[in-house]
Amino acid sequence: MIEKVNPQHPDKIADRIAGAIVDLAYAEEKNPKIAVEVLIGHGICHVIIETSAVLNLNDISKAITRIAGKIKKDVVIVPQDEELAENQSTEIRCGDNGIFRGMPLTKEQLHLSKIARELYQEHPFDGKYILDGERLIICQSHVHTEELKQQYPKATVNPLGDWTGGPDVDTGATNRKLGSDMADGVTGGGIHGKDLSKADVSVNIYAFLKAQETGLPVELCCAIGDTEIDGVPYSEIVEIARDYVNELGGFERLAEWGVF
Repeated sequence: MIEKVNPQHPDKIADRIAGAIVDLAYAEEKNPKIAVEVLIGHGICHVIIETSAVLNLNDISKAITRIAGKIKKDVVIVPQDEELAENQSTEIRCGDNGIFRGMPLTKEQLHLSKIARELYQEHPFDGKYILDGERLIICQSHVHTEELKQQYPKATVNPLGDWTGGPDVDTGATNRKLGSDMADGVTGGGIHGKDLSKADVSVNIYAFLKAQETGLPVELCCAIGDTEIDGVPYSEIVEIARDYVNELGGFERLAEWGVF
């Protein structure tokens, strides 16, 4: 059983905005320290940014408009906490405590991801999809329900009928759709809106990639300040995650669909 939402779901709009702001920080510094939280809905976008990088407020505003359209913006920018900054002052070390799980993706999960992406190509609007064995549930906005029923005759389609969706109907918040992003690998940490020093990003990605490579579950834990995890230098884990994010096209692209 798996749920997938597309990049126009309000929660994913929030994730994408957070990712775009992290991309701005990486355009300024090779190893910025940044954490971004976004709450969006009903005509306003609230953003809180803790950052070591100097960011241009106009660039942030443009990113929000590009992703969410014309919307009122409430942006708060503060420096990173001094004690957290000190942890990273001499070398790249683990930026937080956490537990992490990497799980091999199942055929069911990959199949729903394929369906979601195909639907999004045709209908680039808010959508949510569930696959439970043979049962497929499609909730896709801005399309006639009968049209989708003809395309997917065995699916449960838009149970309440046609709908519009988006952040004018529902609120969106960062890291609220981790099941959609990480499948069975969900633990306590969200992967969006944070730099690579954060274990929530780098160790989650490392565990996910190791699970796909080995075909086995991976469970890891770490403490803030650790220089080695799973027998691997933390700096190397950061570079593995950096290569993965760069291959996707950046943190905003990671936020569109998660890791699958």
